[in-house]
Amino acid sequence: MNQILKFAGVELYYDHVYALKGVSLEVNEGETVALIGANGAGKSSILRAITGLRKIRSGEIHYNGKRIDGTSADEIVRLGISMVPEGRHVFPFMSVKDNLLMGAFTRSDKAEIARSLEMVLGRFPRLKERYSQAAGTMSGGEQQMLVIGRALMAKPRLLLLDEPSLGLAPIVIQDIFKAIVALRETGLTILLVEQMANQALKVADRAFVLETGRITLEGSGAELLNDPQVRAAYLGTH
Repeated sequence: MNQILKFAGVELYYDHVYALKGVSLEVNEGETVALIGANGAGKSSILRAITGLRKIRSGEIHYNGKRIDGTSADEIVRLGISMVPEGRHVFPFMSVKDNLLMGAFTRSDKAEIARSLEMVLGRFPRLKERYSQAAGTMSGGEQQMLVIGRALMAKPRLLLLDEPSLGLAPIVIQDIFKAIVALRETGLTILLVEQMANQALKVADRAFVLETGRITLEGSGAELLNDPQVRAAYLGTH
């Protein structure tokens, strides 16, 4: 298996908060890897470190064999990493079409962009129905589909998902996770941060548990789903 992402002893601070304390992990090409843990455990900090939104204090981050810590956020998108941020963040007054095209800002291959657009609309038919509608007038679930679609327009090799189920109705969450499974089946590599540990572990090949900036447990999704410690702490079962 080709390793696509590697963290080696990464430390990250926010002002005086010690957010990541020597985190080491790896993601292989084609895998779906979940990061689970309580609020403030450092899950989203890992995504921000990968995308260059937060500068790490020490350690190294490698993507596809190349060291990327210290690389600008727009260059990281060009390298093939897209993030779906927590809280959706659509461009509310722009149409669905224009929101999607914003995702292709690093690309100039018009025919390929058109193909990507067709692929996204095929994957999320609701977006096709709402194509000319202002994104801010759509439901939360539709907006989440839109930001995932927008991230796919960059043609990533690695997709980062930050709390995709946050604030959504249970039936919509099912649709979002079905979409994640479908993307996984295309061979896309996915790193998923998710509060709903049960759902995340069901779709993950492997998972890491974070507690106060440290990885305390790792294993396959199935192993952690059945781990008594994980079940008691994150799944509400004993």
